[in-house]
Amino acid sequence: MPKQILIVDDSLTVRMYHRQILEKDAFEIDEAENGMEALEKISFKNYDLFIVDINMPVLDGYSFVKRLREEKDDEAGVIMISTEAELKDKNLAYESGATMYLVKPAKPDTLLLTAKILTY
Repeated sequence: MPKQILIVDDSLTVRMYHRQILEKDAFEIDEAENGMEALEKISFKNYDLFIVDINMPVLDGYSFVKRLREEKDDEAGVIMISTEAELKDKNLAYESGATMYLVKPAKPDTLLLTAKILTY
């Protein structure tokens, strides 16, 4: 059965970019435009991996991941991908519960390899 990934990003272009990379390796992809929409989706389906932007309207990436870990007690991998490249941003991502942090634009090979490792 293919691994399930939820891409959470307010940019359609970014979601499509990540989808194209990951579908090449037979991952099954769902999308959410923000953290609130992602929380709704996880109430109906379990995911093996989350790819999450930080800066989004309604519910940002840090808050989504924190709620994912607290409310769902979900241990699935979380890759946070953002244009924010400072150490404080990475630290906040890990403190909220992220497994890995990548800077946008994510290199296709790096994203695919990281997804494979975290869903193994």
